[in-house]
Amino acid sequence: MNWLIAILQTTLFVALAPLLAGWLKRCKCYLQNRKAPSVLQPYRDLLKLTNKQPVVSEQASWLFIKAPYIIFSATILAASVVPLIAVDLPTSASADVIVMVGFFAFARFFLALAGLDVGTAFGGMGSSREMTISSLAEPAMLMAVFTITMTASTTNLSWAISHVLEQGLVLRPSFVFALFALILVAVAETGRIPVDNPTTHLELTMIHEAMILEYSGRHLALIEWASQLKLMLYGVLIANIFLPWGIAQSFTPQALGYGLLAIIGKLAVLAIILAIAETLVAKMRLFRVQEYLGFAYLLGLLGMLSHIILEASR
Repeated sequence: MNWLIAILQTTLFVALAPLLAGWLKRCKCYLQNRKAPSVLQPYRDLLKLTNKQPVVSEQASWLFIKAPYIIFSATILAASVVPLIAVDLPTSASADVIVMVGFFAFARFFLALAGLDVGTAFGGMGSSREMTISSLAEPAMLMAVFTITMTASTTNLSWAISHVLEQGLVLRPSFVFALFALILVAVAETGRIPVDNPTTHLELTMIHEAMILEYSGRHLALIEWASQLKLMLYGVLIANIFLPWGIAQSFTPQALGYGLLAIIGKLAVLAIILAIAETLVAKMRLFRVQEYLGFAYLLGLLGMLSHIILEASR
């Protein structure tokens, strides 16, 4: 039964990720006084792409063809270790933050290789920019999450969330620093404004989109779906680590249903906040990204120091 719930949780991740992307786009359209599409539009786009035959360059190797499947599978594996509606599932033993970061790095590695494989100028440029940003974002993310896991004395996400729930509502300065650090990293890692613009048509400003310009059909659908899933993963991390109230600690239908409603509500609010931020802030120059992520790392470091000074000494 517990394994069935774990599989259901991963399936919910995959199924709800396009819905979150649709809700985010709808919120941005309302804020920008544009006609908003349906929240189900991402599902229609994915279905349309899936029904199209992919066009593959003659210069492409087997890596270019297999990369979308590897990226999508690695992102699903990352989703399987992140608690969504319940903790203490059978997958909790592998729900380690380092494992999750490893899956993200694995998917990014193949995405960058796919961008380089065809040999186009924009693909190589996007891969170079992506690896540069990731080399700055991953240390900041680990610093932010380690600040949280030091409180629970474990890097296991499920156990850390359970520890926060047992402690109750406690104001920790370290959590405030870590929250803002993780938000900044999430914006960079998911390719959102001000670091990147997922809706841009200007090749010279692209980062993530430059790597997938040569993809089409079901290959593009898998990469777009993986991108939506990664956005949801970071949203769930922020919601369930810093605001874990509502997540199920037992496997009764009532607790699981309440956990699902709680995470849907928290993700909806986070999407509104992200839409407001993207509407108010312009995209920054690429050379300013290192300052942006350096500030995120500094926040994570301040969170760890404040934990050691103010909390660990008690």
